[in-house]
Amino acid sequence: MKQLSSLRNHLLIAMPSLDNSWFGGSVTYLCEHDSEGAMGLVLNKPTSFTFEDVCEQLDINRLDHISPLMMSGGPVSPDQGFILHQEAGNWGATMSIADGFHITSSKDILAAIAQGNGPHNYRLGLGYAGWSPGQLDEELRKNAWLTLEATPDILFGLDYRDLYDVALSKLGISAEFLSGEAGHA
Repeated sequence: MKQLSSLRNHLLIAMPSLDNSWFGGSVTYLCEHDSEGAMGLVLNKPTSFTFEDVCEQLDINRLDHISPLMMSGGPVSPDQGFILHQEAGNWGATMSIADGFHITSSKDILAAIAQGNGPHNYRLGLGYAGWSPGQLDEELRKNAWLTLEATPDILFGLDYRDLYDVALSKLGISAEFLSGEAGHA
């Protein structure tokens, strides 16, 4: 089957058909989507690990008042950390996704955040969401996801608890009117 056009720098908003899966109620930022598969970070699923836990495990000194929320970025490699951030910075292991959107997986950015010297706008995640070639495209054809182009206000300006409803509202949809049944016109 032909691959859909790339949804890099878009949000995947889970439809009710995914409610009984790991992705139920999730909003995922797509960092990559091409013929080799897709990779993204779930933005609204808190993890039980704290920033303090991560700093302690990696032997990073942290200012007491700095304690950002950690999200479960996805079910793949849940011990690997990813930071989605707006300012480019000069961090190791950084991939630019779009103008003003970057993802970093190196310890140096965590150390900077812990000392109050990191990027101003960021989201922290443990793990990532991954799809094999064509898998996400098939899920999209089955109406498992809605898509929305990412914007700084959605990625960095909202509390994680509001993300799902606000993303849907940007599409003119309310969660109460979504159905778990897929259909095609």
